[in-house]
Amino acid sequence: MGDAQAAKPVSGADPRNSLYERIGRFLDEHRLSPDPAHYHFAHAVLSAPDQPLAIAVARLTDGGVRLSRNDIERLGGQVVAGAPAAHRPASGQASEGAAETGVDSAISLVVETQHHVEDFTQIMRTMQDETRGFGRDLAKSAAAIKQIAEIDEITQITSMMIGRIHESEVRLAAATAEADILRTKLVEAHDIARRDMLTGLPNRRAFEEAFAERDLDAGPYCLAVCDIDRFKGVNDLHGHGVGDRVLIAIGQALSSECAPHLVVRHGGEEFALLIKGKTLSDAAKLLDRVRATVAAKRYRNRETDAPLGSITFSAGITAIHIEETSGIAFSRADRLLYTAKEQGRDRICAA
Repeated sequence: MGDAQAAKPVSGADPRNSLYERIGRFLDEHRLSPDPAHYHFAHAVLSAPDQPLAIAVARLTDGGVRLSRNDIERLGGQVVAGAPAAHRPASGQASEGAAETGVDSAISLVVETQHHVEDFTQIMRTMQDETRGFGRDLAKSAAAIKQIAEIDEITQITSMMIGRIHESEVRLAAATAEADILRTKLVEAHDIARRDMLTGLPNRRAFEEAFAERDLDAGPYCLAVCDIDRFKGVNDLHGHGVGDRVLIAIGQALSSECAPHLVVRHGGEEFALLIKGKTLSDAAKLLDRVRATVAAKRYRNRETDAPLGSITFSAGITAIHIEETSGIAFSRADRLLYTAKEQGRDRICAA
């Protein structure tokens, strides 16, 4: 969890120009247009680095993670003309390469799917054209049958009709195969778009969809936000490769110990859980058991065999009220997470 730090102006430079330059970089880093609303948000963050807003932004962007639309709106900002890009790890961290690979794979799948759609459309158009031709030929053949008496001519006409039918069957089989490939590619693209490429867990998009589609009659539901304690120190001391493995290990622990409840990597070192069918008290006990299990393990750097020390996480968990938005419930859980951090970390706060 990084603290907000103001960039120091170059000696002799006008501090206002330094602030303006940092605002410009902030907008560029988070892919925000130079709209007054975006400028106002960036100015509020950068002009008061010791205030809660700047500290919250520093925590969310620790490790080079970009702010999402939900992050900005949850912090009181406004996103104009489209949301910023989804969370992405910092340059140099192994998870960036995995995320970029995931994006490239998804784009390739979209292009390939478009090609399949175009091929399928062309096949269907050809079939329609030949069907019309077959109808015309069949009408001519019927007229010819009435006028001829030679068996050989009837055989010839019949053979032609059978040949056309066979060609149509072949094309129909090809169209069916194209449709099957299309469905497979779409399922694969759907899965990639909703999965974190580093941990293999579902991602923030999958969480938002599950929250929106939850069965209100099957409740209660609880939402938890977990954050690895002092994760920046792991990256700084042992490198991002080790940090990535810690993220994977914590994600696997949460996923296996909390099954069948939904566990997602929400961004950076933050995980979110959607717990179904448990009261807040029971859900908090479940999460606290996982916390104790993780804290009891001792991790080592596989390359140097150096101990990493105790790896712990803190969490805030809250009961989701009927028909409240994910943003409201998430903000409440996030505030509880802050409380857990302030009280010493490695603990669960529920309310």
